[in-house]
Amino acid sequence: MKKLLMILLTILLLTSCSKEDENVLYVYNWGEYIEPSLIDEFEKETGIKVVYDTFEQNEDMYMKVKEGGSNYDVVVPSDYMVEKMIREGMVEKINYDNIPNFKYIDQKFKNLDYDPKNEYTVPYMWGTVGIVYNKNLVKEKVDSWNILWDKKYKDNIIMMNSTRDTLGVALKRLGYSMNSRNEKELEEAKKSLIEQKPIVLAYLVDETKNQMVNEEASIAVMYSGDAIVAKSENENLDYVIPKEGSNLWFDTLAILKGTKHKENAEKFINFMIKPENAKLNAEYIGYSIPSTQAKKLLDKETQEDTTAYPDLSKYKNMEIFKDPSDFIEKYDDIWAEIKAH
Repeated sequence: MKKLLMILLTILLLTSCSKEDENVLYVYNWGEYIEPSLIDEFEKETGIKVVYDTFEQNEDMYMKVKEGGSNYDVVVPSDYMVEKMIREGMVEKINYDNIPNFKYIDQKFKNLDYDPKNEYTVPYMWGTVGIVYNKNLVKEKVDSWNILWDKKYKDNIIMMNSTRDTLGVALKRLGYSMNSRNEKELEEAKKSLIEQKPIVLAYLVDETKNQMVNEEASIAVMYSGDAIVAKSENENLDYVIPKEGSNLWFDTLAILKGTKHKENAEKFINFMIKPENAKLNAEYIGYSIPSTQAKKLLDKETQEDTTAYPDLSKYKNMEIFKDPSDFIEKYDDIWAEIKAH
């Protein structure tokens, strides 16, 4: 009888553990990149427990997943990184039958270069890279990357502490592709950044927003999402996409290869792009959403804000970053030389 009871208890325990393991989802996202109440609402609606971790850079996320030992189901890589992960077989194909809210994603944000057949990703947020400037401190028209090389703004210019973004600015200014693999073009861009360095106040990313809001600099290279927040906190600031063109970026929702919770992951993705939820998320994060239906739920001022929702048809030279693959070492070497001067 005791043996029978032990067997029954073991079966019950294993069944309980199995059900507990089934009703869980491991999510790996950027910091401060979700409306916290949405996690609670998803858990309440589905009964699925969300275990949520954050990362600071695409490369951090990639290395942690690549090295193994993590049990994440949903990750949020940017365009060039998910392209790399797709190529290396690190993500699952999505069953879009389980994501009916995908119909609300704007057609112009589907079938992009990083996932041309729309097999592996759902766009989460998008934006541009441009120039934020203080209208009281910069009186001339700002429409070109050239202003970042203007010596009269010495010690009032903030560049990005980012290899691809800063090198991309220099390449675009010279009329080249941000994804250039031409060593002559890259050398020219490197020299121009070394020449510019004496007039640069600082190379920053996250801190740039506060610097501009506090009027500690006149001009800065910024992501459009940060620019939206900065503009809301200081009415003297404005944002432009330079005429030479710039970076059009996307962060995506993807499911890691070998996940044990694929259906849960698809439920989560579908939940996050439900128009009402995407709208709440955008209001919290401050970035732009790819859902046409969710955008309609935003206040009119936000919908008409050209920083958040520019008419991309007016910009002919926008580029999505591509995975540099083996060429990444060349980019890193160039950046090291720039920083060393």
